[in-house]
Amino acid sequence: MSASSRGPSRSAAPRSKTAPVSSSAALASASRGKPSDKLNPKTIDPFADTQRASSPFAAIYSKGGIPCRLVHGSVKHRLHWERPPETIPFDPLLITLAEGLKETRHPYTFVSQEGFKELLMVPAAAEKALPILPKLAAALKGALVHTDGGVFERGLNGLVQLSAIVGPALNIHLKNLLTSLSRRLMDKKYKDGVTSALQKLEQYGGKESLVIIKSKIPTYCSIYS
Repeated sequence: MSASSRGPSRSAAPRSKTAPVSSSAALASASRGKPSDKLNPKTIDPFADTQRASSPFAAIYSKGGIPCRLVHGSVKHRLHWERPPETIPFDPLLITLAEGLKETRHPYTFVSQEGFKELLMVPAAAEKALPILPKLAAALKGALVHTDGGVFERGLNGLVQLSAIVGPALNIHLKNLLTSLSRRLMDKKYKDGVTSALQKLEQYGGKESLVIIKSKIPTYCSIYS
């Protein structure tokens, strides 16, 4: 039988071909992202190993901006001043040392605390401190509201030391400083220290300071009562 007698041959159905997605289209699709990306944005790993930036006080100290250095002794540490402290302007050094009271690492903790105390012991310290008193009060408040207990105690000591030098001039700033003292007074760990500090603030600040203290801490008992 000839091929013509078998009838027409069936031709294979043409296969549909899918055109390849161009690279530009794929890039556009990727840039749009998935709908779920809006619900689950990328987050930064808080435990990633990142380098901690040094504090302003640490940076100033490392650059030689604090004219004193820690001297390690066999019994206790001390500061060595590069020049007599009485010749050093309080602005900005005393402010910087007050800011350094917020430090939590050695040697910055010792340098800031001891430097602040020793600078306030120089002759005419009150005259030098009065013009920068608002900045000193703000720096001390930063230490007093700190969550670290050691920082709070250093700030408390600094507050008493400053009050002993400037006296009633500090009263105008007391209200802003006493809030954190009131909170710490509720903690047995700090109760005695805070009470002692309040008594000294009253002693150095006079009758006006008592009114301010009582307004913030009504349970306070005057040293003269």
